[in-house]
Amino acid sequence: MTAADWIAIRLTAELAATTTVLLLLLGSPLAWWLARTRSRLKPVWSAVVAMPIVLPPTVLGFYLLLLMGPQGPVGQFTQWLGLGRLPFSFAGLVVASVLYSMPFVVQPLQQAFEAIPERTLEAAATLRASPWDRFFSVALPLARPGFITASVLGFAHTVGEFGVVLMIGGNIPGSTRVLSVAIYDHVEATEFADAHRLAASMVVFAMVVLVTLYIVNRPARAGST
Repeated sequence: MTAADWIAIRLTAELAATTTVLLLLLGSPLAWWLARTRSRLKPVWSAVVAMPIVLPPTVLGFYLLLLMGPQGPVGQFTQWLGLGRLPFSFAGLVVASVLYSMPFVVQPLQQAFEAIPERTLEAAATLRASPWDRFFSVALPLARPGFITASVLGFAHTVGEFGVVLMIGGNIPGSTRVLSVAIYDHVEATEFADAHRLAASMVVFAMVVLVTLYIVNRPARAGST
């Protein structure tokens, strides 16, 4: 692998790690609300969260460019704050990746929270546990498998992103040129040996991710402790 490929791998790992941490922080309260709310708007918000699954990444990237561009409301706000423009920067990649990978973190967390028996939370309430105590002391430990699944899926999905990162970040070496874009560059330049090495590494990575998820989510055998 070339030095530029190693830089792309490091940048991809940094992007995936940053995105996963932000998604866990932002997605946990959202997933908890979706799991417990009785609002009539729940289907609407669930659809909004799941939209990146069915929406073409170029469509999401296009509208993010409009929002974060110099004439967009987000772009004008970041420039007013002195942060500059988000498109074609690492920060812009993080924003796009958080939105694009949102359902892969929120949905496993929501399912984990919904699997918690209501009687368990009610028992904690009878012991005078506040809502915050019930969330941190009861819900989070019981939802641990969901957090593992959400973390692995969020990280892996961010690593495999292409359309969104190319639309928002472009192809700037050392700044926005991530692993998927590097593979595209090698193929476009007919450097198939280099493309094969990077693509094969992603195949191995995907296999490890799937095996890990199946092991973590494997149901316990009857009679096991």
